[in-house]
Amino acid sequence: MQRIHGRRALLQAAAGVVGGAALSSAAPTQAQGATGKPFEFTVRDLVYHQVNGKPRLARLYQPAGSGSFPAVVQVHGGAWNAKDRTDGQHTSLDLAAAGIVVLSIDFRNAPEAPYPASMQDINLGIRWLKTHARKFGSAPERVGVYGTSSGGHQALLAALRPDDPRYRALPLAEAPETDARLAFVVSGWPVLFPLERLKLARAAGNQDLIKSHATFFGDEATQLEATPALAIERGEKLHFPPALVFQGDRDQWTTVAQAEQLAARYRAAGGNMELLLLPGERHTFLNEHPFSPNSIKTFEAVKGFIKKHG
Repeated sequence: MQRIHGRRALLQAAAGVVGGAALSSAAPTQAQGATGKPFEFTVRDLVYHQVNGKPRLARLYQPAGSGSFPAVVQVHGGAWNAKDRTDGQHTSLDLAAAGIVVLSIDFRNAPEAPYPASMQDINLGIRWLKTHARKFGSAPERVGVYGTSSGGHQALLAALRPDDPRYRALPLAEAPETDARLAFVVSGWPVLFPLERLKLARAAGNQDLIKSHATFFGDEATQLEATPALAIERGEKLHFPPALVFQGDRDQWTTVAQAEQLAARYRAAGGNMELLLLPGERHTFLNEHPFSPNSIKTFEAVKGFIKKHG
């Protein structure tokens, strides 16, 4: 058993969960969180579904106590082609310490299967967490999604299109009627306009990113189809849960104007979107510099948003 308290201690302990080992804590009562102290929590890996006989893992961060806690499916970044459930792990640890259940999922990256395969896994992961939420101290109506970078892009698509038959293609036999509609969505430094980022990558001669776009999307038409703001503009039948989008105002891949364009369209369609722009910050700032003033401000905003809407 290991007790974890405090933001810096969480980061120092993060190495203990990489590779699947579990950080466990004793089981204090719900009153611990009510005092303002961090919740103790457990971390463990589990299988949330299988594709073609291959298990898909998720890392569950579960606060101790009776709840009821908000819950998030965490969608990792990696330019649609890389990384796994351990990406952005310190944020998951911090959220758990704040009394938020986190299910950080592995899903099919593009080298294994192109779009929309990852969206199918994410949609199923949302349904799976809603089905099991009460076992983890949460409830189906308190489940949202949190993603960053390409994961932020996919989190927005998942929130907007929970009933899309392409995204909902994988059955959940134990709960076939459970939907993937969300209580909220949080999207950090998302790639809001994939084709525009591809143009920037081409101009910079960034062959890795150029290849990532081609591997995941296949062609430019698919990038436009999978652009959240354009889906709204096309008048698709979408859902608009409360949304928080945050990024630095010096992000290399998404401009402030593009973020504001998405927010304006989201609001015009009847949704509520908060936009948090951090001065001087670039892509991945929260993951790379978690103790900077802007990162601390961002985390507090994310935590508050999840607790308000979850």
